[in-house]
Amino acid sequence: MKLITISFLSKLLILQYFSVQCLSAQNFDFFYFIQQWPGAYCDSKQSCCFPKTGKPTTNFTIYGLRPNTNDNSSPSNCDTKSVFDKSKISDLIKNLEKNWPSLSCPSSDGIKLWSHEWMKHGTCSESELTQHNYFQTALKLKQKLNLLQILKNAGIEPNDKFYNVDDFLDAIQQATGFLPGIECNRDSTHNSQLLNVYMCVEVSGSNFIECPGVPMGTCGAKIQFPKF
Repeated sequence: MKLITISFLSKLLILQYFSVQCLSAQNFDFFYFIQQWPGAYCDSKQSCCFPKTGKPTTNFTIYGLRPNTNDNSSPSNCDTKSVFDKSKISDLIKNLEKNWPSLSCPSSDGIKLWSHEWMKHGTCSESELTQHNYFQTALKLKQKLNLLQILKNAGIEPNDKFYNVDDFLDAIQQATGFLPGIECNRDSTHNSQLLNVYMCVEVSGSNFIECPGVPMGTCGAKIQFPKF
């Protein structure tokens, strides 16, 4: 009986191991391309620290390019053997410093952030994108989707004023043809502020697509677009 029990447990552990391996290596259906408004991030409880290159320009920054599936699962850490190699993106560093800076404390040069994003999310897109292509794709999407200009064209400015949440959604949908998802944070006085904007992108990373489901964080009916 003891030998049978050990054998059963061994088989169970093996099945669990392969289940985890298959999950981590699964295919994905689209990317979430996420841009963040630094004025809201810096106005949260955690505050922020500007990168060593100085205060970023007053614009949205890249928050992530994250593989996702139609059933809303997010594969992560898909290749633990993959190593982030700064030399592979040396030609992109200046662009990344400008458009994908780290605002977490303490102040940094961004390498830790980019390494984290590649290891956790980028490795799950290796079937489509190399390390260099992963970061280059995010930069191209940022250039393609000028959120700040889209909102300004709709009369929505980062001036600490409050706007209807639908105004943000409508402005972006009219400009791109696709409904975005948004997330908000709360400042020290509990104001709901625009924080993250989600758009869905096909697996090649080239074109925006309609999301099978868009994240809608805890935003109020009216949300603040804080200064930065």
